[in-house]
Amino acid sequence: MTTVAVEVVYRGIYQRTLARNIVRAIVFAARKEGKIGTAFGRYGDSPERNGIPAKQFAIVADNPEELEESLAVYEASEVDVTITLDDTLCKGVESWAWYGFQPINELTKSNGTLIVTSRQAVASLIEDIHRKDLPYNLAIVTGPPSYSGLWVFKDDHTDVRVLGALSRVCPQLVSQESMLEAIREQFANETKTASAMKSHDRVALRPVEPGEGKAEEGVKFVLPGWKDMEEAVVIRAIGPGGGFRGGSEGFQPARSTVFNKFSTRSMRPVINFETCTKCTLCWLQCPDTCFDVTPDGLYDADMGSCCGCGVCEAVCPVTGCITMVGEAHFNDNDSQWEAWQKDKDGYKRWMASLIEKQRAESRTHGFHHKGQYAEEIAAMGEG
Repeated sequence: MTTVAVEVVYRGIYQRTLARNIVRAIVFAARKEGKIGTAFGRYGDSPERNGIPAKQFAIVADNPEELEESLAVYEASEVDVTITLDDTLCKGVESWAWYGFQPINELTKSNGTLIVTSRQAVASLIEDIHRKDLPYNLAIVTGPPSYSGLWVFKDDHTDVRVLGALSRVCPQLVSQESMLEAIREQFANETKTASAMKSHDRVALRPVEPGEGKAEEGVKFVLPGWKDMEEAVVIRAIGPGGGFRGGSEGFQPARSTVFNKFSTRSMRPVINFETCTKCTLCWLQCPDTCFDVTPDGLYDADMGSCCGCGVCEAVCPVTGCITMVGEAHFNDNDSQWEAWQKDKDGYKRWMASLIEKQRAESRTHGFHHKGQYAEEIAAMGEG
């Protein structure tokens, strides 16, 4: 066996425990077979923030020499398996410690596997994943993005279901028997062991051919060499902005050209422009200044800058004017205001369809409706 590497891409803080459980179990399973391995976080020296894409790695080798050789780099140049714990990350990830916008399959080696926890169909997921010049496999562990690693959420067995699928799609890593034994020891729960076994049996691989997927290229930057750097510390300020879309009316703030933040988003606001009262609260309260003032005085969220925090929905005084909808329902960052201007009736149908879909789903964060927090507090008092 040569060295086998696994990366787990997850939402910072929210899914950290899940990611840690997965990489730790991989190493313990490998030790059952006399192999040596290590698990570590990609950004041990930088802050992990809510929702920001982050990574954990597990590397397994036959001997210490092979393992040390793999650890001599800051990040693996390729991995045998990429595990994604939130299917919206399939659109690409942009983190504090990456330079640019990285396709989710960037490190997945030729004929490697991308495992995704998702309720989406394979064809829908492939539409979100960037094209790759090499063939790889796609495996889906059926389920929504899980936050069961947080103490306030019930355990939904996502960690062990991923581990069960992993032992099926990458048998050179560890056997199913060793993985199940590690799960029994780590979790001491036979129900979780059974979940891992079912996931192992149910997961199916879908080969993805070179050139199949989203044509968009990831954003990369050429970092300056030491001869190109300016003297002293230079931090370029962001300008004040100007008119909407470069025009003379409205207002559009200047924004960073190197960090857009939208990959942190698991939900996005959908705006009903016809019920907007122009109260300015969304524009004033947005922590990322992602709202542009349109020529007619409405507020259009710039989807390249929106991180999906939901503050705009929370402060909007008009019921249903702003609704947070799951990011998986979108394939672009196009302007909603421009779409509304082109076809108001069509936009209204599109908006109604999205809101109806959202009502049938569990929200990834926040509350389902205004006043829910107060209702839950009251219910706790009654109990």
